[in-house]
Amino acid sequence: MKLLSWNIQWGRGLDGRVDLARTLGVIHRLGDFDLICLQEIAVNFPGLPGSRGEDQMAELSAGLPGYTAIYGAATDVPNTHGGRSQFGNAVFSRLPVGQVWRHLLPWPAEPATPSMQRVLVEAVVTADIGPLRVITTHLEYYSQRQRQAQIDAIRRLHAEACAMSVRPPRIEEQGGAFEVFPRPAQALLCGDMNFTAWAPERSRILAPFGDGVPGFLDAWSVLHPNEPHAPTVGIHRVDFVSQPECFDFIFVTERLAGRLKACGIDAETEASDHQPVWVRLI
Repeated sequence: MKLLSWNIQWGRGLDGRVDLARTLGVIHRLGDFDLICLQEIAVNFPGLPGSRGEDQMAELSAGLPGYTAIYGAATDVPNTHGGRSQFGNAVFSRLPVGQVWRHLLPWPAEPATPSMQRVLVEAVVTADIGPLRVITTHLEYYSQRQRQAQIDAIRRLHAEACAMSVRPPRIEEQGGAFEVFPRPAQALLCGDMNFTAWAPERSRILAPFGDGVPGFLDAWSVLHPNEPHAPTVGIHRVDFVSQPECFDFIFVTERLAGRLKACGIDAETEASDHQPVWVRLI
């Protein structure tokens, strides 16, 4: 199973152009992925630099035939053209998809600090390696306090999912709204975390759980235990870091860690202000 995670900056490259055909070209160049997790996808958002207000989910879905597209809008606001603008994250799955969740993450009030609503998109997929939850998010950039609150919420949601994973199916509810679908304990969490590899927020995500809940491990560190994280921002000139840093991570639960075969970062593309990251599990 191969998974790609990438903050595509609504298709806006370092040249300032929004070009989703270029974004799709990079994805296809990097390989044949079963799961593609993208952050910063805009729908009808003409106020974003370079955007024409295009429906980016429709354009990306058209360029990824054979994938189930799952969108989670964090921002949903009116625009000056009389419509609504959405901004969020998506999972594209070539694997069978079970139940899907879209969790809005905490947004503690900080009036003096720029921030936006954030979302966690979660979907159960069935892979050759077994059922698992694929989870993608984009945490707050400007506020460490908000990132910490969002990480605590992600940990709570993971613990809740693991508790639900042991529930027996209720056959009598089959086909109704109360039907219980599988929610496996094993999970893969990825996205633009907006913290560095040495930040306390990373340590918080990796902290052990109690009550038998499987913890998360950093895929890069599992496969490259004696190497610093390869940078995912600042390889090419950007204005929000002073040196190359890793902001984009893929975390896996403990049992999946033994299946990790490769973890890579594409340093070449300039189609976004972030670099794509990917893993392969066997």
